[in-house]
Amino acid sequence: MTLGMWSAHARGFLLTVMSVTTLVFALPILFTPLTWARLMGWRVPSETDLTVYLGRCLGAFIVIVEALMLRAGLTGEGLEFTFQVLVAVGVLMVVVHVWGAIQRAQPTSETLEIGMYAGLLALTLMFYPV
Repeated sequence: MTLGMWSAHARGFLLTVMSVTTLVFALPILFTPLTWARLMGWRVPSETDLTVYLGRCLGAFIVIVEALMLRAGLTGEGLEFTFQVLVAVGVLMVVVHVWGAIQRAQPTSETLEIGMYAGLLALTLMFYPV
C-alpha cells in the first residue's frame, strides 16, 4: 500500500463514501437513532431521552463530515483537509470500537465495524491526494 497511490480518483472516492455513509449511518442516526441502534443489536434502555439526544448529536457530526466529502468531491475545494478529517475519523473509530470489544460492551455488529473502519482508513490513505 502506497500513500496516495489512487489519488487521481480522490474526488470519486469521497463521493462514493459520502453516498453510502449518508444513507447507512448519518441520516438513520440523526433522525431515528433508537431504530438504528436496535438494528445494530444494541439493547435500548427504558429511559431513552439521553440516548436519542446523543444519537442525534452524533448524527449531526456525521452529516458535517458528509458535507465536507460532498463539497470536496464535487469541487475539489478542501480536498486535502477532508482527507485529513477522514484519517482522524478512521483512526479514532477503530480505537473506539476496539475499546468496546475489549470491554465486551457492544454488540457483535459494532465489533465487526473494526474491520470496516480499518478498511476505510486503508482506502482513505490509498486515495489520499498527494
